[in-house]
Amino acid sequence: MRASRTERAPATGSILRFSGGVVRDRGVEAWFRVQPGELRLMVRPWFEQMRRCGSDVRELIHDGCPAVCVGDGAFGYVNAYSAHAAVGFFRGALLPDPLGLLEGSGKLGRHIKLRPGVGINAAGLEAIVRAAYREVKERLTTEAENGTNGTTRLLAKRRITMK
Repeated sequence: MRASRTERAPATGSILRFSGGVVRDRGVEAWFRVQPGELRLMVRPWFEQMRRCGSDVRELIHDGCPAVCVGDGAFGYVNAYSAHAAVGFFRGALLPDPLGLLEGSGKLGRHIKLRPGVGINAAGLEAIVRAAYREVKERLTTEAENGTNGTTRLLAKRRITMK
């Protein structure tokens, strides 16, 4: 089920936050079981890497796909489409990308497309995953130290719709 949006994030300020994240979400495992094999296999290792970023990583289903947070601060997601899969970053526009792997033109979100039979720079993608985690973690720490909370809240549902 889709999380309800209560307000939009400003261009560079707010961290998107999801409530309901857990260390291991059964809905995430269900998502990986029902996705087409090849595309699921392409994103699974990247989701596993996101999970390993820190003991504070939580996961849930958001907008029908697996997402990861630092506590409740969203930093990444994976999804599978008909012809490609994606590894996405909610604050990707703020991340270093010396290899030009990130795609997208929104205010903050960026993604990396994975296609069957097309190679990807694994070291570059790994560096972006780590940077996304660090960026949100540092931002959350700064907000806590300053007593600020310029965030956008979403109430995430922990269910997925099986078709």
